[in-house]
Amino acid sequence: MEIAIKLFQFILSISILVILHELGHFLPAKYFKTKVEKFYLFFDPWFSIAKKKIGETEYGIGWLPFGGYVKIAGMVDESMDTEQLKQPAQPWEFRAKPAWQRLIIMLGGVTVNFFLAWLIYSCLSLFNGETYTDLNKFTNGIEVTSAGKKMGFQNGDKIVKVDGKPAERLENTAINILLGDNVTVLRNGQEVTFPVNTDGVAEVLKQKEAKLYLSPRVSMVIDSLASPASKASGFAVGDKIVGINGQKAAYFDEVNTILGQNKGKTISVDVERNGTVQTLPTVSVDKDGKFGVKIATKDIVKSVTTNKKYSFGEAIPRGFERSIEALTMQVKQFKIMFNSKIQGYKNVGGPIAIIKNMQVNKAQDGSLSIDWTWFWGFTAMFSVWLAFLNLIPIPGLDGGHVIFTLYEMIVGKPVPQKILENAQMVGVIFLLGLMLVIFGSDIFKIFAGKL
Repeated sequence: MEIAIKLFQFILSISILVILHELGHFLPAKYFKTKVEKFYLFFDPWFSIAKKKIGETEYGIGWLPFGGYVKIAGMVDESMDTEQLKQPAQPWEFRAKPAWQRLIIMLGGVTVNFFLAWLIYSCLSLFNGETYTDLNKFTNGIEVTSAGKKMGFQNGDKIVKVDGKPAERLENTAINILLGDNVTVLRNGQEVTFPVNTDGVAEVLKQKEAKLYLSPRVSMVIDSLASPASKASGFAVGDKIVGINGQKAAYFDEVNTILGQNKGKTISVDVERNGTVQTLPTVSVDKDGKFGVKIATKDIVKSVTTNKKYSFGEAIPRGFERSIEALTMQVKQFKIMFNSKIQGYKNVGGPIAIIKNMQVNKAQDGSLSIDWTWFWGFTAMFSVWLAFLNLIPIPGLDGGHVIFTLYEMIVGKPVPQKILENAQMVGVIFLLGLMLVIFGSDIFKIFAGKL
């Protein structure tokens, strides 16, 4: 049932994006009296699920859910149908239209994608606000994993800037650091700027689970006693651990390190109780480095969480900002993807990985439902992603057509038809190869137990 809901979300999101993207091409084409032969949701090699011709256009649904297309008469596209191009150009063909009209038709899809993302982000900001982990509330700084330490962080650092831009939200900042060049932190009362070490980035990306490499540094305030031994040692709910064996140990990372060094031993623990420090002289540490107490993690999460509300007037510019942030993040990801040391290309995921990571709400009674806030956020992000991908100047994508059209507008004459056909063929082969690599990556990860 869960996989069915995830699959439904993926198909619904892709359908919305594809239909609106192709409408972005279709509407200006019709406005400029250009013949549109086909309008398809999903691809239809060999056969289609459904089709109907209305006027001069055949509308249909293909069986391969990896996009869609509009087939515009007189245009070299992925269908590689060049027979009509051997005839003289007709007034209703794409190639007969002025370059500026062709440019508008080509840019229509990515324009719709961007404005769709802007609309969704604006609505999410208006109706849901934004809930995020607020770095400004990390009063004790951050706690980092071994990967975080490799990147250059130290426990207790307070993140101030990433690449010179203020850092406010943990969720965005954690990703921006992976994509960035340098970080500024407040360390021992002084600002320190250091380059992000790519060895640490590579370690984060190699992790199978998306374990956050930095988190709030928390005090050891006891929420509950999980074992009889902890009660016998003298612990009480509300105790704040401040030292072990005479060493200062006020935070989880400090306590955890010392406990790891004293597995199976008896230690003394200093706790702050009712404003005074007391020493518990005989505390047993088990073979796993635990002494049977739990801290209030839910309270910690609440203490660093901020929910920001937006008025209508604030939501619109915020929606634009979020769209630009998403676009910037997509562009930066190419830095990781093509970095030979980080080898980010190994973490590229295709449709299988996307479907697996779709979010589903799970109620206490076990029932499942769609998390619509997450769904629309994903759709907005994916819309920006499609806009960016389609603008890459590769023949076969909108960006390739745009480059050739701009060349014509600047030079004053069109690119020769044969060059367009050959470039389109190269682009189609490249895109098919890219799809095989992405699918192959998903399949490999499944068999390797990494997906």
